[in-house]
Amino acid sequence: MLNIDDLKFDERGLIPAVVVDTYSKKVLTVAYMNKESLQISMEEGRTCFWSRSRQELWRKGDTSGNVQHIVSIVADCDRDALTVEVVKEGPACHLGTESCFNDLVYVNPVYNQFSVDGLYEMLVGRKVNKPEGSYTTYLFEKGIDKILKKIGEECTEVIIASKAEDRAETIYEIADLAYHVMVMMVEQGISLEDVRKELASRHVIDHKVKQEKMTK
Repeated sequence: MLNIDDLKFDERGLIPAVVVDTYSKKVLTVAYMNKESLQISMEEGRTCFWSRSRQELWRKGDTSGNVQHIVSIVADCDRDALTVEVVKEGPACHLGTESCFNDLVYVNPVYNQFSVDGLYEMLVGRKVNKPEGSYTTYLFEKGIDKILKKIGEECTEVIIASKAEDRAETIYEIADLAYHVMVMMVEQGISLEDVRKELASRHVIDHKVKQEKMTK
């Protein structure tokens, strides 16, 4: 394990820290640390940075409450940059988004693949911008009662398709249900990370229960 003195800080005494969500592996932000803030981060188990604009230590979450609990800190091969994996409480960005990286610059169509996280971010954009002619915009404008009504309908359609043992139709209806559930999540401020953390906590509990049964 490296010592802080083994790291290479720049002429200002700083080292860049790429903060990554430990569950989704999404880059949350890029900040800077000096030796003192890095030492504080390791001692307290939460991110502490050096604010270049204010020229002072900055413990993430002190004012916003959006604390980042550190899982690990890893240096790159040159030892002049860090990745900091965290479990975050609330948005990482001061604009209220999950990550500071939201403004798309370029997408290579050859490698542009679907992701659930990408779909969620698109739905967030629909709620904020509400483009005309969008079905998602329509749902957000109608509100939670309409969204929940659609979830109820899609649940029924999943059950009917599954009961009929129609695999293709069941998949189609599950996708419809997942979409409407995610619209509800955005409407109520529930992130994918909230669900991931809940599932992760159940996995730990289930693992412990299995261990207990095996030792009896």
